[in-house]
Amino acid sequence: MRYLGMSLGMAVALGFCSAFGALIPPIYRSIMAQSDNNFGTMLATNRGLLILLGVAVCLVGIMISGKAGMRKEKELTDEQKQENIREFNLRKGLTVAIISGILSACMSFAISAGSSMSEAAVANGANPLFKNNVAFIIIMLGGLTTNFTWCMILNARNRSFKDYTNKQTPLLNNYFFSALAGTTWFMQFFFYGMGESKLDNDAGSWILHMAFIILISTLWGFALKEWKGVSSKTYRTVLAGIATIILSVILVGYGSSLKN
Repeated sequence: MRYLGMSLGMAVALGFCSAFGALIPPIYRSIMAQSDNNFGTMLATNRGLLILLGVAVCLVGIMISGKAGMRKEKELTDEQKQENIREFNLRKGLTVAIISGILSACMSFAISAGSSMSEAAVANGANPLFKNNVAFIIIMLGGLTTNFTWCMILNARNRSFKDYTNKQTPLLNNYFFSALAGTTWFMQFFFYGMGESKLDNDAGSWILHMAFIILISTLWGFALKEWKGVSSKTYRTVLAGIATIILSVILVGYGSSLKN
């Protein structure tokens, strides 16, 4: 978002995240010789083929969105680009977005790999609707460990530990909005876990989840006037990218509703 803005940055990063997140779990199950919802069964069923088609359409949507970003790069002056995105840099932004998008797909892999914990929780009387919360405890601890360690290293390097109690800054607002952001971020996976337990298809669930984040972030990008000053053709191109991603949601959603 720093280099590409809300709409384009989220579209590219989460587009890769959705595609890789949908494909990694079934490929993992194929490698582990697990029979349920592996990549082989996806290729052998109408349900699986439709979900894979949705993944492919999602990648096409990302390409169209990226094309819109390249057109924007050519059409606007440096001053216009930086009017709403202060550090706009297409090459650097695409590089970071692609890497972060692929690595973020590991969240989907972690949820799938923790399915045995979820099943054990249900076997011991847990509500099946909330079974994924068990795996989230371990997954979130991994995120906490890496983030906490890196923040402590930065605090030591920059000698900024005193900032946590610096009364010259809006401490109450900082702590409140940090807590609100963390809670909101977790709630997406809390509700995602509930939805996934009903769909019973992690590939379909994941791409639906990511595609809607892309849709909402793109609407925010329009509201923040990130595409102000571009030609009507470029504007139509980014709209086509969004429409293609929405089509992928429909394909995956319908595919997930079919029986094997």
